[in-house]
Amino acid sequence: MSSLLEFRVLGPVEVLHDGKEVPLDGSKPRTVLAALLLADNGSVSDVDMSDLLWGHHPPATFNAQIYTYVSRLRKTLLHEVGITRRSRGYDIRLANCRFDLWEFEEQARLGQAALADGRFEESAGLLRSALSSWRGPALSGVSEHLTDAEGPRLEEARIAALESRIEADLALGRHAQLLPELTRLVRVHPLQERFRAQLMTTFYRCNRQADALVLYEEGRRMLADELGIDPGSLLRQVHLAILTADPVLQIPHALRVGVG
Repeated sequence: MSSLLEFRVLGPVEVLHDGKEVPLDGSKPRTVLAALLLADNGSVSDVDMSDLLWGHHPPATFNAQIYTYVSRLRKTLLHEVGITRRSRGYDIRLANCRFDLWEFEEQARLGQAALADGRFEESAGLLRSALSSWRGPALSGVSEHLTDAEGPRLEEARIAALESRIEADLALGRHAQLLPELTRLVRVHPLQERFRAQLMTTFYRCNRQADALVLYEEGRRMLADELGIDPGSLLRQVHLAILTADPVLQIPHALRVGVG
């Protein structure tokens, strides 16, 4: 039976061999490995790798040090993984390996497509499975330079999948179960208008119209004070529906909060 390598970046950067962690010997080799994985079958130049390892203050011997880290990774990883020198840089090729980011992205894509098609139960399941790939903040254990460069886009992808999963659950009438989760999400992400609109809808369905209107007003003031902007069309749409007691708010699948 062939061995299985699994690469993880959605949390601490790890390599597993048949379920057992492979030692990676510090943050620098982890950074090199994660940078190559995130290049998505492209190459990472020595200059770019240096920036991700040391920022604007690389050592004079950065080429040699990168070569050393790559050599260590080659010895640590099995033959299924090829790290190849490419014109002043390196790339990585995975064969018969698992990569948590690829699995997350594929399940999230399928889940969001199911949501757009109105297949809410399927969507919720796929997106819940996608989000289960996350074991904490992405890229833990690598350099701050790599985290700063790549972390935001990974977090945006996670937030988008989470918003869509909540949307599917709302469409299935699960507002009461969502209330604690959405309350926490709005507190943690106060400028995310989709979470706020979803919580407003949830409050309304739980017969808490006043709380929904207070939540809107808090968001309106925050957007004005911090960004100098008015609420977007999504928040305004839900706000108007609440003010007019639009029956569509009580029909789980009718008001698609933030889809499209």
